[in-house]
Amino acid sequence: MRKTIVMLNVLFILMLTLSACAPAAVAQPTNEPVMEATDLVPTVEPTEEVVQTAIMVTDDLGVEIELAEPAQKIISISPSLTEILFSVGAGDRLIGRDSNSMYPAEAASAVDLGGMWNGIPIEDILAMEPDLILAGEIFAEEAINELRDLGLVVYWQKNPADFEGLFGNIMDIAVLTGTEDAASEVIEGLSDRVSALDEKLASAAGLPLVFYELDASDPANPYTPGGGTFISFIISRAKGVNMGDSLDGTWVQVSSEELLAQNPDIILLADALYGITLEMVAERTGWSEITAVVEGEIYPFDPFILSVPGPRLVDGFEQVAEILHPEVFEN
Repeated sequence: MRKTIVMLNVLFILMLTLSACAPAAVAQPTNEPVMEATDLVPTVEPTEEVVQTAIMVTDDLGVEIELAEPAQKIISISPSLTEILFSVGAGDRLIGRDSNSMYPAEAASAVDLGGMWNGIPIEDILAMEPDLILAGEIFAEEAINELRDLGLVVYWQKNPADFEGLFGNIMDIAVLTGTEDAASEVIEGLSDRVSALDEKLASAAGLPLVFYELDASDPANPYTPGGGTFISFIISRAKGVNMGDSLDGTWVQVSSEELLAQNPDIILLADALYGITLEMVAERTGWSEITAVVEGEIYPFDPFILSVPGPRLVDGFEQVAEILHPEVFEN
């Protein structure tokens, strides 16, 4: 069974294709991660009609976006922006989406415009007459300019590098949809959760070496996230060390020899969804000697939680922290 390209679009945003055959049988891993995620009445009758002020924002390509009013007919062609749109209470305005925008479940009610692998379906988008198109970092500037040249309003957003960047991204979408108050509540809640976890982790013991497996199409040379990725940031924030930080590249293959030499303490299987099990990992040549395998510290991990740079990144932080440092959650 061929892995869907969705895995790699959402799994690591900058790589478009990595595919392989997943085993038919999926064994239940022995260690399961914990999954979690005043109206004021005026005293004086207004004497003038309230005038709607145009919305002016600058996107991450430096292009100024102008809307006469909050966007009402929105197309999102990036899963992270779809999730943000729903988180700020504007999901009911989504009229079209890419195939990979599968969360939350309500997103499925919008028209599926495809996976974008053969380019953006411009004619379909023009026919829908959107007020606004939301596009993420995976799309090159040239593709966005092509849409803009047709008179479409496109907001391009860069992936966040940290939680502050995530919170800024959420508020940017809120400004475009006129939902700043809702966004402020969302951001406050996420920020409180991050702060509470940081406080717990202050007493964490040690820094385990973590191997995050993205794709083992070639079991001897699996893919892993390198330094500068949000996955690496989360592992570090959760008081761990990302093994990929020592490698060259953002999304890289690591040889079994290198992995054996580094000897990770914990393995997170982001490809468990595609049939990779603890037993398969242990059967790889030489891997039975790795500390994580010997100690049974191998955990299935939802690949979409950390690979879609939206509000669920905080869920991912909590889940990784509980796997790396269960001792801080015991009390």
